[in-house]
Amino acid sequence: MLPQQRQDQIVRALRADGAGGVKVLAAQLGVSEATIRRDLEQLHEQGRLTRVYGGALAVDGGDEPFAEVSAVHATEKDRIARRAAALVTDGQSLLLDIGTTALRVAQQLHGRSLTVVTSNLAILEELQNDEQIELIILGGFVRRSYRSLVGYLTEESLRQIHVDWLFLGTSGVRPDGRVMDSTMIEVPVKRAMIKAADKVVLLADATKFPGHGVAKVCEPTELSMVVTEPAADQATRTQLTEAGVEVVLA
Repeated sequence: MLPQQRQDQIVRALRADGAGGVKVLAAQLGVSEATIRRDLEQLHEQGRLTRVYGGALAVDGGDEPFAEVSAVHATEKDRIARRAAALVTDGQSLLLDIGTTALRVAQQLHGRSLTVVTSNLAILEELQNDEQIELIILGGFVRRSYRSLVGYLTEESLRQIHVDWLFLGTSGVRPDGRVMDSTMIEVPVKRAMIKAADKVVLLADATKFPGHGVAKVCEPTELSMVVTEPAADQATRTQLTEAGVEVVLA
């Protein structure tokens, strides 16, 4: 991982949790504590965090710009997206969650006869001119920073539909297989999506094992499949398999 990528991940983790210790960040990113200390000093000088004894504090609790997140681990996300899109048969219906990996799945669907339901405004822009795809946009409050729709109207819309597939994003997967998210406002929408789908597929690159997140989205038993990378933590993959989840490597 390049230093810039590692530092971006540090900033994301702090924004999600508010603060982070050197030891925890080093374990999450698989680098030495000395490396994390150097990164924190550089990020403090850049004004991207506040350095404190033993770790750092987030300087802004707001969401990251969508484009910034999209650029991180783009190659890995593309592989996962291609593998996920290949699961769907023409004529089927699918829900696409918010997030940048879901957008990449949408990019793989062009020209196919499918029904796509989403609360992701980036996916609306991607698919709106594709006449082969029946596109359904869920209502709700516009969360501009992450280009998504959330809230009661979004959840109520989901209670009125049912689809073949859900492709779900995550902030992190705990060692016991629990799916977590760092943004509380998105969690009720994700839970409603799970109830609205026959098959629930989690899209998670290797950095999401364990990843981060303070709110539980679902238990592993609520997942049908996880599409990830060979580098994803083996112990967590084993927990998922034992819970009856099919783990697919992209």
